[in-house]
Amino acid sequence: MHTLVLAGPGGAGSSTLAAAAAVRAAGTGRSVLLLTRQALPVPGLDGVAGLEVRTVEARPEVERFWSAAVAPAAASLPQVTLPPSSSVAPVPGASELALLAELAGARADLVVVDAGPPSAAAALVALPDTLRWWLDRLLPPGVRALGAIRAAAVGSGAARRGPVDVALAALPGIEDLLAADRLTDGAGTVVCLAAVPRAGTSAVLRGLATELGVHGRSVGAVLARVLPDEGPGEWWRRRLEEQTAELAGLAELAPVHRIPESATAPEDVAALAALLDGVDLPVAGGLAAPTTARAEDAWLLTVPLPFAERGAVDLTRWEDDLVVTAAGARRSLRLDPLLRRCEVTGGRMVDSGGPDARLEVTFRPDPQHWPADLLAAVRRSP
Repeated sequence: MHTLVLAGPGGAGSSTLAAAAAVRAAGTGRSVLLLTRQALPVPGLDGVAGLEVRTVEARPEVERFWSAAVAPAAASLPQVTLPPSSSVAPVPGASELALLAELAGARADLVVVDAGPPSAAAALVALPDTLRWWLDRLLPPGVRALGAIRAAAVGSGAARRGPVDVALAALPGIEDLLAADRLTDGAGTVVCLAAVPRAGTSAVLRGLATELGVHGRSVGAVLARVLPDEGPGEWWRRRLEEQTAELAGLAELAPVHRIPESATAPEDVAALAALLDGVDLPVAGGLAAPTTARAEDAWLLTVPLPFAERGAVDLTRWEDDLVVTAAGARRSLRLDPLLRRCEVTGGRMVDSGGPDARLEVTFRPDPQHWPADLLAAVRRSP
């Protein structure tokens, strides 16, 4: 099963192109699921053979979660009065969480996700890592193990239910959601961007490429809506010059597929599918994973960060995590057992601002965590 995430700035037509990609894939005989938060772009889309369309809304998903998990767990707490599900207001980020939940339960050959504008797409891609981080911080594995023991005691009547049990009741659903996560699977997930090549578009999408890169994703393709090569007047000539310059910038991000602009929106399913005539979208698009290599008497950790600029990347070490911040995105990378016993000695950006930009972090053995004889052997070895 593969996942195609399509996003783009407002007016770029990402929802329409996501629907077009879903229709074309269904036409090849595959089962396809289209997840969208927008109204369907053409009538009859939900009647295409092999295609299922789900409009994802945060409010119904929050209400179902509240009714299924929170309300039953709190029912035995007389000191707690909860509102009914119909009165619960979705918190920020609930829309991305609803999309992630739908993805977790998908059973199609291809899932096409209409991810919306760049900020929403970045939030969606970051969500699995973010949830795992908060889960490990607030409820580390040891606490969760004790929670399971307590849940058994409450179920047998040996203990009374308390406020902590309400929080623990939500854990299985979150863990199941993360176990089914496919957004971080580079072998089966690709992110494509829709764009109108106007001044500044490539700069905006470069920033998004860095945000995605922080979370191990890359841009697989750019679908650029372009004007015809000929048109009347000075205005048209200047727009074509602007378009040409922006297309060159977009080509640095990923292969560009030109989608001819039309005067009107597609009116039916056939016209929708025709938007992507001759376009073969990629089926994978993950970045190379961070790698560790020996460097004299130290180790070098390399983290790909496409288009990140020197001076715009922050790096900190917290316990067993290396925390990387770039383009407004932050991720905690769990260090491997070897590097956890080392101390950070420096970091630098290589090829900054380009598609091969990467962060190189050097480590050396921490004498407090290495036996003296092993430390001496490391320093002697080539």
